[in-house]
Formats: sequence, C-alpha cells, structure tokens
Amino acid sequence: MNRPGQDPIIPNLDQLPAVGLDELTQEAALLTRVDRKYLVPSATARLLLGTFHAEARVLDMDGTRMFNYDSVYFDTPALDSYMLAAHGRRRRFKIRTRTYVDSNVSFLEVKTEGAREATVKERIPYEPGDRDRLTDEGLAYVNETLAAAIGDAEYGPLEPVLSTRYNRTTLYLPRSGSRATIDTDVTWQRPGGRPWLLDEAVVLETKSGSAPGPLDRHLWANGVRPCRISKFATGMAALHPGLPANRWNQTLRHRMPLRPAC
Repeated sequence: MNRPGQDPIIPNLDQLPAVGLDELTQEAALLTRVDRKYLVPSATARLLLGTFHAEARVLDMDGTRMFNYDSVYFDTPALDSYMLAAHGRRRRFKIRTRTYVDSNVSFLEVKTEGAREATVKERIPYEPGDRDRLTDEGLAYVNETLAAAIGDAEYGPLEPVLSTRYNRTTLYLPRSGSRATIDTDVTWQRPGGRPWLLDEAVVLETKSGSAPGPLDRHLWANGVRPCRISKFATGMAALHPGLPANRWNQTLRHRMPLRPAC
C-alpha cells in the first residue's frame, strides 16, 4: 500500500512478495556487505526495474511498502566531518539523527570508517522531538563512540548543518542474499533555508557481498554504472558551492539536477 501522491518507481510494487523487517535484518546480517550507489534518471529507473526479472521481495510493514525517512546531519563549525569526507581522509565520521516518519521512531547514529574502509554504524534510540539538536546525553554518546572507533579528541560544539528527506523502498533478493534501496523525492535543506529537490532522479543503492548482485549486473548491462554520491556530503557540496567537492564533482556537474521543492 502507498499513500496518495506517492508514485512507486517499481512497476507492480504491490504485487511483489513481501519480506518482514525481522527476516530482512537477519538475512542482511549474514553478509559482509559492499555498497554500490547509483544516481539514475527516474524514467530509466522505472524502465530497468520493470525489466528486472530476478526473484525479488519487498519490505512490507503493516501493508506499507514505501517509507518516509528524515535525517538531520551534524558537524562542527569548521565542518570537520564534511572536510574529512571531501578529501577522502581516513578516520572520517558522520553524525546524524534518523527518523522513520511513518512510525515516529528516531535514532542518533554515528558512522565511522572501520577496517578496510568498511563503514561501521552505531546508534541509540533518540526522542523524535530532539531530532534537530544534540542533547547533553547525545553529545556524550557521540564523543564516546568516536573515541572508541577512531581515537579522536572530543568534538564540539556540533550543530545541525543539513537535513534530508526521501521515500524509500527496500528490495530483498534471496537467491544472492543481496538487497537494494530505492530513494525517491530526495530533498536537501540547510537550516533556515529553502528545500531543494533532486529533480526526476532516484538514488539506488545495492548491498551485496564482494561479488556484484543481480541488480548490479542488470544495471551495468544497460549502461548504468556506480557513482560517487553521499546524501550528506554531496548535498552539502550542492547547497554550499564554495566548499571543496573533489570527490563528487562529476556527480554534481553532470548527474544531479536540483530544483526548489514546492
């Protein structure tokens, strides 16, 4: 089931077999995952997902198959988190609150680079009403997590610098043990600024083992290749033209049309 106004990018979304959250989480935990990200024009994504014939199941929670996400990213006044990512530095980190709007559940998340550039994500439950600020307890958790993961001194103050909103559909591909997320209506907004919508494009991310999954191979066979995109870092670079954007220049110049959101 999808709410009025939501246009599923996957044809016949309601006809796919379902997978529950517990089963999806259990199966995904068995993988050493490699994430591949794609920025795909909406029309192309709709066509390729409609011609993707591998067995697929869709995450379904109480009849809903497309979910609203809201994230707020935090950084220092010097934008340490962004700068470390922009220059490809090791020991980089990302701090955000993530709110699952449909269920009104929030988490405070700290993402760091682990061994062999693997991303490690740790999180704690967080009050939805505090989603756009760090409480004293939240800041203490961030500093404790960063100290354990990358050994850095305490960071602070940390302030909200960017929010993102989007609708997400999640596929599980049982034969390969891989999964994919398809994010539509991706919107970025600076604190106090106007929202900007990713126009007629979707962010598609696959999560598989070291070998590419069937959806990766289907996209590659049709000329769609992975690209560098980060909802935090690419969004920051797009909304702050004066920031260095070395790692995302090609994406920003050629693939990322933005327009003011209504």
